[in-house]
Amino acid sequence: MTSHVQHITIDCADAYTLGTFWSAVLDAPLSDDDLPGDPEALIEIPGTALLFVTVPDKKQTKNRVHLDVQPQDRTRDEEVERLLALGATLVGDHRKPNGRGWATLADPEGNEFCVECGAAERAALTGTRLPVTADDVTEAVRLTVDTLAASASADWRVPAGTLTWDCWETAEHLSDDLFAYAVQLGPRTPSVETEVPYHWGPRREGGPWNAIFADPEAGTAGLLQTLEASGALLAAMVRTASPALRSYHGYGVSDPEGFAAMGVVETLVHAHDIASGLGISWEPPAALCDRALARLFPGAPDDADRWAVLLWSTGRGDLPGRERVTSWKWRSAPLEAAPQA
Repeated sequence: MTSHVQHITIDCADAYTLGTFWSAVLDAPLSDDDLPGDPEALIEIPGTALLFVTVPDKKQTKNRVHLDVQPQDRTRDEEVERLLALGATLVGDHRKPNGRGWATLADPEGNEFCVECGAAERAALTGTRLPVTADDVTEAVRLTVDTLAASASADWRVPAGTLTWDCWETAEHLSDDLFAYAVQLGPRTPSVETEVPYHWGPRREGGPWNAIFADPEAGTAGLLQTLEASGALLAAMVRTASPALRSYHGYGVSDPEGFAAMGVVETLVHAHDIASGLGISWEPPAALCDRALARLFPGAPDDADRWAVLLWSTGRGDLPGRERVTSWKWRSAPLEAAPQA
């Protein structure tokens, strides 16, 4: 058995006020039960939570434990300026001319914390690729569901782009793909030789082989709900699985990041298939495509639009000066380490 960090508890003079500051820092809400004057305030964030507790003692010395903050959608320096505007103070500036380093700030009660470069900024500084994460899976699935939901009343029994499946079957297949990737990460000792033995089969000759199907009586809204649920399962498994874990995939043994990347690519390209069939536009973010390409198609062209390259890499589009891809597979094995037996 192991232990889990339930809360990171921070003593303070005013739990609600300090909790409100950190709620703005982390873009995460205080608990619905917390009100001004309460002795405690809670912010739940992925993996743990911050619990602020009002105590009579004043802070006297430097923290022995502090938080390190990494911005997700802005630079380190932009985040420092944002937090200063929220009420933080600059305690120590350890930023270097080459872009590295950090800034030490204090919250309104004097608790020190550091602001570091985010993942994208670190990657740019070191020349390394950005990993595909559970958040990428969530983003891909949510963008897909939101886009397709606008056409929920359309005829989903029309062909999905150039596929032999209709749009309903393709969405069902995508939901099943995400589910299948999630369960490969589930066993305590995943197999590197076979899939988890669910029963897969088609509903019609020539249809996709699925383990799960959407209830037709639930309509398109129900179909999209199964897609979102399967995406949430995969995101949760990727977020909690050990990076050292290896499990079977038909294209090669994969790690959790590989399954995340495969889930992202399946989502983006099948959303393209469905959108083509329904006659709606679909173009996912270039950065999301780029991370998936770097993980699964490391030899793909890097001098063209990232979405166009992903479509080309999966046999769904053309690139000027390059032959069309008619047979493709991705590199599911980890890039940094050999698959383990």
